[in-house]
Amino acid sequence: MKSIQKFLAIILFVGVFFKTFGQQSLEAGRVEPYRLEVTYNKTCHLIFPVAIRYVDLGSVFLIGEKAEDAPNVLRIKAAVRDFAEETNFSVITEDGQFYSFNVLYNNDPQILSYDLVKMKNDAEREAGKNVKFDELGFNPPSLTDEVLRTIYQQNKRFIRHIASRSYGIQLALRGLYSYNGKYYFHLQLKNTSNVPYAVDFFTYKVCDKQIAKRTVSQEKQLVPLRQYPGLEIISDHSVASSVVLLDQFTISDDQILRIEVFEKNGARNQVLEVENADLIAAKLVSDMKLKLNP
Repeated sequence: MKSIQKFLAIILFVGVFFKTFGQQSLEAGRVEPYRLEVTYNKTCHLIFPVAIRYVDLGSVFLIGEKAEDAPNVLRIKAAVRDFAEETNFSVITEDGQFYSFNVLYNNDPQILSYDLVKMKNDAEREAGKNVKFDELGFNPPSLTDEVLRTIYQQNKRFIRHIASRSYGIQLALRGLYSYNGKYYFHLQLKNTSNVPYAVDFFTYKVCDKQIAKRTVSQEKQLVPLRQYPGLEIISDHSVASSVVLLDQFTISDDQILRIEVFEKNGARNQVLEVENADLIAAKLVSDMKLKLNP
């Protein structure tokens, strides 16, 4: 009898211990939500530091969508009048940050526009909220964005043999970096003409160096994972650059990476050819002693 009582006491103790430990662990990792008031006749706007990637509304009481031509702005309002229950919604941005909001109905909310950059309390809200994206592998989005920005801001050039120039437009590869299974291509567009250059789109293709007649060419399209900053219009007699993130890949000596930029409503397209020797000579970000914030 005593042994049974002792066994039950041990089970009870273990259960209480794990319940308490689990609650403490969850409590330590809690994401403190923002509080928000919405109404039926007015729209609330939230301005995030970077583009919004994902939005989840907690109930049918809310309507929300990204603003057109402003991917970092979320519009949200009440879908029904005078709902009594508290609801919520969550947002994930392209830099991997997770935001949580508790929402109440108010007929006449005093605030309808929120700047999340000003609202954020770095000490409380930054830690433990970095969401990881599949395409970036084990690289945190915030670290990836920091590498992109740092390469762009330092604006160093160590590649001088890969460039294309015609019609007063020059496309050049200033640098190529490797970090955690990703390539960072530092591209520059220079416009020496009197006519602005409007970028339509870039393509990145792995293809054969030489195509013999009657030979089928095998091409592989590569999709950029990130770009900082975006390139849209290069004014006359000006220069702009951008850093593009691609998944790490290898090619044979008979292949090239073909980078091409197309002009919107124009024909001043430019082409770069990057060989295998250039790819394997990519500089390591860790060797560049960039000041990164992990």
